[in-house]
This record gives sequence, structure tokens and C-alpha cells, in this order.
Amino acid sequence: MAMDFNMLMNDTVKQARTDMDESGYEQLLSPEQVEEAFKRSGTTLVMINSVCGCAGGIARPAAKHSVHYDKRPDHLVTVFAGQDKEATAQARMLFGEDHLPSSPSFAMMKDGKLVAEIGRYEIEGHDPMSVVRNLQSQFDDFCEEL
Repeated sequence: MAMDFNMLMNDTVKQARTDMDESGYEQLLSPEQVEEAFKRSGTTLVMINSVCGCAGGIARPAAKHSVHYDKRPDHLVTVFAGQDKEATAQARMLFGEDHLPSSPSFAMMKDGKLVAEIGRYEIEGHDPMSVVRNLQSQFDDFCEEL
């Protein structure tokens, strides 16, 4: 039985996007959308999505569950590394020189400035709840109570 790799990847990407949409995250598909989203006042959680197993098994579930909390970011957005390459590159450029690109990962922005990150090394090999706790700790530090 032959499997079409492109069909498999298209299904994987579609499901990864759907997971984020259903979790309330806005897809940023272009550099212009990234620019506009990063100009918003308040706090913005950026999830850098990918198709790897740690994204699907850890990062996306953590992104979904972390926002069920007394404090949460004003805005939830996502860029998709490897898929929306220009949008991802723009986000990474706006994160600043100290940002180490990794995917999946999370970036916490406040008034357009990077204030905290969770890199792949803090996701891969960890359970989703430890990532949720890490995100919620950032929410405690930077977000207002709803």
C-alpha cells in the first residue's frame, strides 16, 4: 500500500491549524498580519506551531488548556513554522536579536515587546501540564485577571 506523503502532510497541517482555530488562536498567515497583530496594546501570546510530534502531543494541547485560567493574554495568535514561512520569519525578527528560533515555541508579548519565551527545549520531552504551568506562570507575571 503506497501512501502519498503530500496528502499525509496536508492532512496533518489542516488538523494542526484546526486545533489552533478551535482553541481561539488567530492564524497569522502573512508578514503584514504579524505586523498588525504585534502593534496591538496589551498582552499577546504567540504560539509558533509546527507539524512535529511535540507540537501535536504537547504544545498545541498546552496552548489550548493554558487559557482556561483567571489571568490570560488579551490576544492569542499563531504562526506556522515551515508552512507560513514569511509570517514566521517576520514574527521572529520582531521578537528581537536575543530570540532563539525554535518550533514549537511560545512568545509572550506585552505592548509589542517580547517579555518571555518558552522554547522547544521546554516543550519536547515534557508533559503538556508542565507546559501549561509554565504558560500560566507567564500569565500571572504579565496578564490581567479576566
